[in-house]
Amino acid sequence: MTTAGSGGGQSRRKISWDLVRAGCVVLVMLYHSTSLSVFLHPELEPRTFEFPYQVGASLLLVVSAYFACVTIRRGSLFRYWWGRVARLLPSFLAAVVVSYSVLRAFPIEGWFFPLPEDLRANLLMLWHWKPQFYPFIDGSHWTVPLQLMGFTVAALLYRSWWGHGSRILIVLWVAVLVPLAQWPIRIAEPIDETYRTVVDGVGMHRWHLFVAGVAIWMWSVKRLSTPHFAALLALCMAAQEVHNYTRTPEGLLADTGSSVAVAIGMCVIALVARSPDMAVPQPARRAISWFAGISYGTFLMHQAIGYIVLRKLQDVGVDTTTQTLAMLVTGTLLGWMLTRAVEQPTHKLLMKPFKQGGGAARTRETKTAGPR
Repeated sequence: MTTAGSGGGQSRRKISWDLVRAGCVVLVMLYHSTSLSVFLHPELEPRTFEFPYQVGASLLLVVSAYFACVTIRRGSLFRYWWGRVARLLPSFLAAVVVSYSVLRAFPIEGWFFPLPEDLRANLLMLWHWKPQFYPFIDGSHWTVPLQLMGFTVAALLYRSWWGHGSRILIVLWVAVLVPLAQWPIRIAEPIDETYRTVVDGVGMHRWHLFVAGVAIWMWSVKRLSTPHFAALLALCMAAQEVHNYTRTPEGLLADTGSSVAVAIGMCVIALVARSPDMAVPQPARRAISWFAGISYGTFLMHQAIGYIVLRKLQDVGVDTTTQTLAMLVTGTLLGWMLTRAVEQPTHKLLMKPFKQGGGAARTRETKTAGPR
């Protein structure tokens, strides 16, 4: 969900990418505020407008994988990896603490009330490994450990023999086909808990999103033919549809609408990657770039606290449309504050050693690594 240039300074990226990132976060917020909120808390009144598709967060993972390919060649490999950690981790940790504090300060009867052990588990990102023991303080945070793992695997692959040439294509196909092959085991009842812990812990059922991002980058720089790209992307779309099946007492339930939305989003991202930048009027360009710059903070801060906003406003008789708008505005404001107070200063501080004498390090990297 975060890419190079997020949250600070003049971006070298096309405005089209800022529009993609901003749009994805808006879709996440709309889904959480108009659909998931009522599902998780049935006492909330149905929204006048409902956006029921789980699409934004998945597409943000695709974008993250794309930009991992773009930025991994800039400077040393360790600098690339540390830069991603420095961007993601401090904001995440701060968001967990703030959300925990707000949920405890404004408890709602019958809702999740986090305890100190929940705070520790969330800071350690343990949810995917043991969800029955470690509930989310904010459900939006599920993408963070997957991104950290994805960036780490990208660095290891780029350093290895498997990360270059035609060998990377083998890695991509295997990363989609293996989760698909084991899908019948994953939905079996009863499922072996050790198996589930490993598979969900490493996010195997989400690997296709990272593969899609890498494939889009390879196609955009013409390192992948269009037929090969179309086949690989179609397989990623199929994996998304399979992932969206859930087991219910009535049997397997599909979420084809969300799968189609993600598939369309992948195509849009591919077109943006391959096309020239779009012409956007300057006032709109500034607004889009501003929101894209705070999008990671907004993503982290809008959900759990936003649900409290919905409930408090409902309790005093505010209509559902105004409730939804209030949640969106609150999430944006909190995201801006997190970006300004945490993301930007901590990233600058943590990257300072690389800027002091960084030119020499980059020169050494270029001489030793070279094109591979």
